[in-house]
Amino acid sequence: MAVLVARQEAPNALTWQSWSSKEDRAVAKRRVLRFFVILFAIFVTVAVIGAIAGGVLMLRGPFVPEHATLLLRVGGTLVETPPSDVLGQVTGGRRAPTVRSYVDALQRAKTDSRITSVLVMPTHLDLPYWGKVQELRDAIVDFKQSGKHINAYLEDGGDREYYLATACDRIFLVPSSTLDVKGLASYAVFLRGTLDKIGATADFEKIAEYKTAPNQLTERGYTPAHREMDDSLNRDMFEQLVRGIAEARRKRVEDVRALVDQGPFLPDAALRAGLVDALAYEDQLDDMGAVNKGATVEGEDYARGRLRPRVGRLPRVAVIYISGLIASGQGGFDPLNGDVAGSKVLVDAIRSARADASVRAIVLRIDSPGGSTTATDVVWRELSITRDQKPGRPLVASMSDLAASGGYYLAIAAPQIVAQPATLTGSIGIFGGKIVTGGTYTKLGATIESISIGRNAEIESPVRPFNDSEREKLREELRTFYQQFVAKVAASRKMPVARVEELARGRVWTGQQAKANGLVDALGGLDQAIALAKKGAGIGPGTEVEVVNYPPRKTLFELIAQRLSGTNGSIDTPVDLRMLAALLDAGDRRALGLLTAPMRIFRKGEPLALMPVSFLR
Repeated sequence: MAVLVARQEAPNALTWQSWSSKEDRAVAKRRVLRFFVILFAIFVTVAVIGAIAGGVLMLRGPFVPEHATLLLRVGGTLVETPPSDVLGQVTGGRRAPTVRSYVDALQRAKTDSRITSVLVMPTHLDLPYWGKVQELRDAIVDFKQSGKHINAYLEDGGDREYYLATACDRIFLVPSSTLDVKGLASYAVFLRGTLDKIGATADFEKIAEYKTAPNQLTERGYTPAHREMDDSLNRDMFEQLVRGIAEARRKRVEDVRALVDQGPFLPDAALRAGLVDALAYEDQLDDMGAVNKGATVEGEDYARGRLRPRVGRLPRVAVIYISGLIASGQGGFDPLNGDVAGSKVLVDAIRSARADASVRAIVLRIDSPGGSTTATDVVWRELSITRDQKPGRPLVASMSDLAASGGYYLAIAAPQIVAQPATLTGSIGIFGGKIVTGGTYTKLGATIESISIGRNAEIESPVRPFNDSEREKLREELRTFYQQFVAKVAASRKMPVARVEELARGRVWTGQQAKANGLVDALGGLDQAIALAKKGAGIGPGTEVEVVNYPPRKTLFELIAQRLSGTNGSIDTPVDLRMLAALLDAGDRRALGLLTAPMRIFRKGEPLALMPVSFLR
């Protein structure tokens, strides 16, 4: 019996041990889950407390002493919208001040009795273009109407920094800093030789001769049309720079041209030439009357402040931001190009603005080189519906650095278009194609074979160029879109189609050239566009308005949910390209990004309304 009992007890012991092990694992899992839930709750709580504290501080505003000098440190890459990520939310967007935040700070300081002067401190403006610099320069000129002093302090005396500084009353240069004003140079990268070395071929079709974006993959150097266009852009921007310096420094234009040929300037030479007013270090500025000693406020702090709430509701104007490459879907962020504007996000934003009965007018703020033809057309359609809605609301387009190709396609949905003189726009054209890598695989000893059904099933084959049938299909698609593009420009700008054809053909224009050609209506910035929108809506020029920005910035909880779900909106970019991008400045990074965008961001073989890679230094 004892033996039998022992045999009966053994299974019971084993069963209990198995049950105990499962119970332990379940408990352990619950503990781990509880730990992460608590950790997440702590993170959210801290973030919420931070947001509430930030909100309270914003309502209270910064401490601004009487008779204060506002210090505006302008540098880095100027962006149109604040960073839409978790860190950006927690820090209140302080990592990347926007163009608008600087303009708003100057506009507030203009009427703020506590601010008696402003010191602008431009440092390393990492920008490939000039439109945003002109936007800030306009804001400085506007501030001077207040009668308050605004001075500039240059530790970094580059061309963009100096051009911005010339709008100020006086310019102070660090005694050891070179004033790097020496003219403008335009650069284009051609990769045909590189592709030849690796056995690859760029097989592209385009409309027309000035649509030079694919040239940088198919050519070894400038074509005559490409050179003509870049030379025209360079000369026009150079004249804008020279005229701006001449007017601000009270010199003759021809004298400034001669001075530029002598640059760059050592500090003493810049002073003798009358390009700067004094050589000084920052700590000496108070003795020179440029800073109120002991009474300063930093621009970042001042920008977070708010004036006392107004009584009554103001008329509302919606500003819809279209920033970056235009692609189908949600868009996101690309480490090389920056923002990618998704058609779905933009359509939702346009519909929201249209549905808001309190919105009296709508302004498009465009900073885009274009992108997908399909995505662009989808957004254009939504803008056209908004424009034609009854009762109608004014729709005005405002161009930043870029509103070219697909960016211009969106702008023509608006009856009125405003651009900076240096904005790059136009580029009415299209291209499409593929990179043939069959030779590369052959060099590596690899063989690719295919099986397909359908005459044009292999139109996107990476192994061989287009055959005659496939090429004709591509050309037909490009011709159709180009004709639609030209027809829409003609209807919007009230021009004969033949005249649009003369201005189109893929050619890029500066905003100043586009104004002379009738492609835009007025020169100026976002404030000019808002003024036109107010006028169209019957809002008096002196009446304040509430500006409502679209698309709305994602909340902290939305961003956290995206992170947890793995859909953070980032564009997939190879690690080697990201590492290379980290070593480049903004212009070179943008060039690399646009050159590789057709292979990384857009659907394979998708026709693109995208401007060529062109930037000035």
